[in-house]
Amino acid sequence: METNDNAPPALQIPHNFTPRHYQTPLFEARDAGYRFLLYLAHRRAGKDKTAINVVAKEMLTRVGTYFYIFPTYSQGKKILWNGMDGDGFKLIHHIPKELWKRSSEQDLLIELKNGSILQIIGSDNIDSIVGTNPVGCVFSEYSLQNPQAYDFIAPILRENGGWALFVYTPRGKVNHGYDLYKLAIEHPDEWWVSRLPATKTGAIKPGELESERKRIVARYGDDAIFNQEYMVSFEGSQQGSYYGEQLKHLNNTDRITDVPWDPRYPVHTAWDLGVSDATAIWFFQVTKNSVRVLDYEEHEGEGLPFYNQILLNKPWKKYYGKHYVPHDAKQREWGGGITRIQTARKLYNLILTPLKKLSVQDGIENLRLLLPTCSFDKKNTQQGVEALSNYKKKWNEKTKTYSDKPLHDGSSHGSDSARYMAQAVAKLRGKVEEETDKRYRDRKKKEKKQPSYKKHYAR
Repeated sequence: METNDNAPPALQIPHNFTPRHYQTPLFEARDAGYRFLLYLAHRRAGKDKTAINVVAKEMLTRVGTYFYIFPTYSQGKKILWNGMDGDGFKLIHHIPKELWKRSSEQDLLIELKNGSILQIIGSDNIDSIVGTNPVGCVFSEYSLQNPQAYDFIAPILRENGGWALFVYTPRGKVNHGYDLYKLAIEHPDEWWVSRLPATKTGAIKPGELESERKRIVARYGDDAIFNQEYMVSFEGSQQGSYYGEQLKHLNNTDRITDVPWDPRYPVHTAWDLGVSDATAIWFFQVTKNSVRVLDYEEHEGEGLPFYNQILLNKPWKKYYGKHYVPHDAKQREWGGGITRIQTARKLYNLILTPLKKLSVQDGIENLRLLLPTCSFDKKNTQQGVEALSNYKKKWNEKTKTYSDKPLHDGSSHGSDSARYMAQAVAKLRGKVEEETDKRYRDRKKKEKKQPSYKKHYAR
């Protein structure tokens, strides 16, 4: 047999990577056939470096499309496409360039000679992959992602026998990352879970770890952030979070639970209005001593007819109270040259009540005071509660401090409408009176005579 002395040496996969003792079990779990894997590890544990080597191996094992998903496209480009390890080796080159057929920096895409494709995407633009059929996905920093990304992809993976790997550090218990963790440990037959604090991996020397703990305590007054970032604890809240402590209290006191609607009280709504971006709506009832938060809706690029239909589809459609909107709804248009308030009343007899102008900071303080008195329906308000959990202050890279202004991101819409809810509750508090049995019976009689939603609403 002839040999080619100029042939390149056989490539070894993983390429330019020797797994450490705490990274090896992840490869072994995939080899054992686990299709759903959680890899929770502390900062600087090499989570993405490990995960991209898993992907490289999978792309050569099964030809197909693979997605590596970050919270945003820009994070994916910075961390994985352009990111390097401490030796200056680019993470994306763990997929050997000798195997590449083509690549696109604009699309953050690599196609291998065997036909497998890897694309880096952001969960903030998950609609961009509609119609695709991935066979493997990595969700990096999953606790910071839009959870609907996995909701969209999960049925595809179930159908085609694909797999999903989630790599992240915790972001408190009021977060989809914690919910997924609980699900995974309750189903060990289907999910593989690894939770790696820094004391277990040995990646950071004990002396360095203690120095970091002291630094964080000196800066923030406690070690909650240290426990989150280095000890992989779910007990803390996000750095710079506006409502982290309040939501932690609600979770610890079982106030994020099943909250059925009570027909003795009207259901009010609070809206953050958008057209080109998202519109968010909270549905809530105000009692003498508490606020019952029943539901949350958030959608993008829709007009008033869409939201009017949402109102009509709710089980309490005949029990609406007031629909509160921000003060500028009196000026802004929804289309047709008239204001949103005029459009709603003219076309749908939907009376929107504008609130007085209030500073963002005052609104935040109002909501902080209100949250401990609220009960949230766990299922129907999950997206909104996560928006509150992720709402945080802007970080100033120059001064290395948080500013007194919130960061505008995907959590803003739900948090803004929650501020309006708090403002609305303050208006309603003095007017709450629980209906007596007689008044309740009288209302039911009136509804029988006046069954139409439009007539009922117009009363």
